[in-house]
This record gives sequence, structure tokens and C-alpha cells, in this order.
Amino acid sequence: MEFTGVYHKTSEQMSYPLDEDRLVINLKTGYDVKQVFIHHGDPFDAGILGGNEKWTGRREEIVYKKRLPHQLWWTTTLTPPYKRCKYYFELRTEEEVWYYFEDGFLTEEQINMEGRMLQCFTVPWMNPADVNRTPEWVNDTVWYQIFPDRFCNGTPEKNGPDVTPWQTGKVTNKEKYGGNLEGIRQKLPYLQDLGITGIYLNPIMEAETNHKYDTTDYTKIDPSFGDDEIMRRLVSEAHERGIRIMVDAVFNHCGRKFAPWLDVKEKGRESGYADWFMVQDWSQIGKVGDTRDGRFYSFAFADWMPKLNTNNEEVIDYFGRVCEGWIRKYDIDGIRFDVGNEVSHRFLKQMRERLKRIKPDIYLLGEIWHDASQWLAGDEYDSVMNYPLMCGIHDFFLDQTMGKEEFEYMVNRCYTMYMQQSNNVLFNLLDSHDTERLMNRFHDLDKFYQQLAVLFTLPGSPCIYYGTEIAMEGGFDPDCRRCMPWGEIGTEENQERIGQMQTLIRLRKTEETFRSLHFHFPGSCKNRRCVEYIKLDESGRRIEVLLNCSEDKVEVKGTGEVLFARNYQNGILEKNGTLIRRI
Repeated sequence: MEFTGVYHKTSEQMSYPLDEDRLVINLKTGYDVKQVFIHHGDPFDAGILGGNEKWTGRREEIVYKKRLPHQLWWTTTLTPPYKRCKYYFELRTEEEVWYYFEDGFLTEEQINMEGRMLQCFTVPWMNPADVNRTPEWVNDTVWYQIFPDRFCNGTPEKNGPDVTPWQTGKVTNKEKYGGNLEGIRQKLPYLQDLGITGIYLNPIMEAETNHKYDTTDYTKIDPSFGDDEIMRRLVSEAHERGIRIMVDAVFNHCGRKFAPWLDVKEKGRESGYADWFMVQDWSQIGKVGDTRDGRFYSFAFADWMPKLNTNNEEVIDYFGRVCEGWIRKYDIDGIRFDVGNEVSHRFLKQMRERLKRIKPDIYLLGEIWHDASQWLAGDEYDSVMNYPLMCGIHDFFLDQTMGKEEFEYMVNRCYTMYMQQSNNVLFNLLDSHDTERLMNRFHDLDKFYQQLAVLFTLPGSPCIYYGTEIAMEGGFDPDCRRCMPWGEIGTEENQERIGQMQTLIRLRKTEETFRSLHFHFPGSCKNRRCVEYIKLDESGRRIEVLLNCSEDKVEVKGTGEVLFARNYQNGILEKNGTLIRRI
């Protein structure tokens, strides 16, 4: 047996309570393992502390598994009657049987050796307070990300000389186009008609730049966007239309005009805010230029965005009060934490406890571009932006040498990194204000809709970036932040694209299978670049997703109700064709 391929631990996403009653247990093995059984039971089944009796558990086969590049991921769900569980694994290859315990592998003869102390895996108690709980409403939400300055100017009559006339096409980071909260409010009927049920707003608090990631005042709406009154009205009217609102929180760093930073620059070590930042060389604090010299830490090396010390209790308390104010003043539903992997774990643990007391179902989302399991234990973020999935989808469409198995491995990797609770509310996206726009990557509408089909059928909560509904183009930052072309929305071409998006959103909202956590890759299609996966819900209803990513036509076997299709006719899926059907 390939012992090096076997791995399990009683923590993180490998062994955890799904709720007060159910315990999820996952195991990795090599491909040589053909069958896995789990022996499980209560730790005290043999008496207090085991007594003199031998502990034996109930033997059950683990039947569910996912394929990873070099390993299999086996998963089962148990219901321990007394909230405790003790277990070990029985691993069967074609020729061998091994028993896997916390301290290693044993033969059948060894586990039956008289007097042997078997070190089983143990979950001592499933405490309700330790269960990872995520907001149920998020899985039902279809998000729409808005970069406020470029979405809609609702008060053009108030434009000052610093506002550039609305335009289509390329932009830079220098212009201010006058998009504001009133503009977003006016477009709520449009968003509702599209099917959107959640808006993610890039920063709206006072800052110098058009992107607002250099905050000056965390308690004040940026005047170019509006004020408290219009923000409250926006949230209230959005709620009336069934739309939630999530705001961006920039707590890793601030802007150069944030009052505590100005105080530090003026008074140096004597400032009452000296420990709010991470200054290494006080003699150079007034120097202008990037921070590669280490005089103080900043976001990246930008001296105009000094890094906040989120280890400091005063800083933690300050931003806790800031977030409490946002919830109480505006009734927001979610907070997205910018650079969410650089703020301290202490900061996030206290923030979660504080905010969940005020609004238990608030959605706390971290911006993390890599494996975020250490932030998703249930005491920090609810979930993270699923950039690994975005990158994996893109790379598969880019790299024609990759086969459908590699697509399967990529998707399975993304959904075996975290607990089911977090997978259910992952923030899935294909582009954002930080990336090249989806349409810009291949300039191919068929590939564009193939990727959207994946976005709307995988577990989590899908988000489209403003303008994606019309396949809006744009390169990397800042070109991905173009003005929304409202003057062109009514064209036949754009209306057809909006109709396609409305169909996908409607299916996502009305078909439980689209939102379900359960999926598998049957591998029945022989074409090496034809992706096929099956989704099923709790009632056993199933849909099939087929994406022909090859140059050849694919004959589709069987029948079913077509829910969404492109380049599909009479049982033939053409090049770059998409088919979603109920089977």
C-alpha cells in the first residue's frame, strides 16, 4: 500500500461537526486503495476509560469519494448518539488490508494482539459553541459587484469640475466619473429585473482616490458618493426588493490622511497612536517613496497606505466600533474584509464575536486568494472569495493540453479545502475590480458562457461583476473599472446577453440542484476536453452539465429537459458548446 498517500487528522476540514448532531469525517488515500471502512463508536462503549474490555466499533463502508491528482478523498457523515466519537479506518487494496490509527498503520494480527493499546482517532465532544455556522441566506444569493465611481451617476446636475464626463472604453486610475450611491439606488429596479439578490459594494467611506482603498474616515460616507441618509435609503429600498448589501472594509491599511496616521507623523513616538501602525525607523517616517527600505510597513510598498497594527487592542476595539456603527446606521448584511489574510487572527476572532452578537446572520467574507482553511474554522470568516476556483477555470480554458480529468481535480481540490458550511457560502467569481474582465480573456462569447455555466452550477454563492451581464470588456486594473455603458444597454445585442444572464440567474434561484453541494464527475463522455458533471439535490433530482471545450463535435447520449444551451442541436454539442439539462 502507498502509505505516504494516506492522511487524516481530527481537525480543520478532515473531521468536524456539521451541526449539533452530524460529524463529517474525511480521509485521503492513494489510488491503490479500492475500499475504505470506518470502525466507529462511543469512546466509552467498553466502559469507563475502556475498563478491561476491548473497544470495538461499528463497521461501515465509506462509499463517497472525489478524485484529486494523486490521491482519493473519501468522505462520510456520522451521527454520534452521545456527541462523542472514536474511530479508525480499514483500508483495502487489491492485495492488502491495513488498519489506520492515529499513530500509524497496523495489520489485523497487530490490532488483535492481547493487551495492545490502540490509539484511535477521537472526537471528544461536539460542543454546539464550536460548530462552524454560516449564514443560510448566502447560498440563495446571486451577487453583483459594483465599483461605485463607474456604475451610475445619479446626480449629474451636481457634477463639479473634477468629474470627467461619462464615457465608454478604456479608463485609468486618475479620472473621477461621478458614480454614486444615488445612481445605484436608481438602478435597483434594473438589478431586481436581472435577478440580483445581493450587492457587493467596493469601499464607500471617505478616501482620496476613486477606488477608496486609502480610507481617510471610516465613519463617514465619501461625499462624492453621498451621505448617511442616501446610504440608509439605498439599503432600505434594496431590502424591500429582496436585495442584500455587503460593504468593503479596509482594515489592513489606511490612507495617508487618516487622522491617527497624521498624528503619528506629527508627534512621532509620542503620539497616542504610535502603536496603531508598524513603524520601524521613526527618523524616516516623513520620507516620501516606496517602503522597501522598511521604515514602516504598508500595503504592498505604497507609502500612502500605511499598514495598521491589527494586533493592538485599541485598533481592534476601534474597528469593532466602526463595524457596529455600519450595522446600526445602515442595516448592512455583509462585510468583505480587504487583504483579509494580513489582519491578525486575534482581530478577526474578536470582530466575529462582536458583530455576530449584533446581527447573527451577518456575512463575514475574507479577501484571500489562496488556501484559507486557517481562517475558516468557524471563529473568523464565514467564507472567502473563491479565487482558486476562478484561476482554475481560467487555466483550463487557456491550456488546451489539460484534459477533463484535470478540470475535475481542480474543482475537487477547491471543495475539499474547507468544511461544507464554508463551501456552501463560498463567494464564487470569475472576475472583479482586481482582475482582467472575463470577456477580455478569450474574446469568445461561447467560452464566456461556458464559464458562467460553471459559476452558476457549483456550490457557493455566485457573483457577477457589473457589466458582465453584457459581456463588458476590460483589461487588468485599472481598465477593468470602466464606466457602465448605460447608453448602450438597450441595443439588441446587449438585451440578448442580458436575457442569457437572466436565464442562468433564474435557474440558480429556482432549481435546488444548481445550489446543491452534491456533485460528481461520471466520466462517460469519451472526448478528453468534454467536461461533464452531475449535480443532485436532497430529493434526488439531478441535472447534467456538459461543456465541449474541444474542437470536435460531441454526441450527447440520453434525453432530458434542456435548461440552458448554446451550440447544441439534435443531440450534437458543437465546439465550445454548453448544455445544462435535467436528467
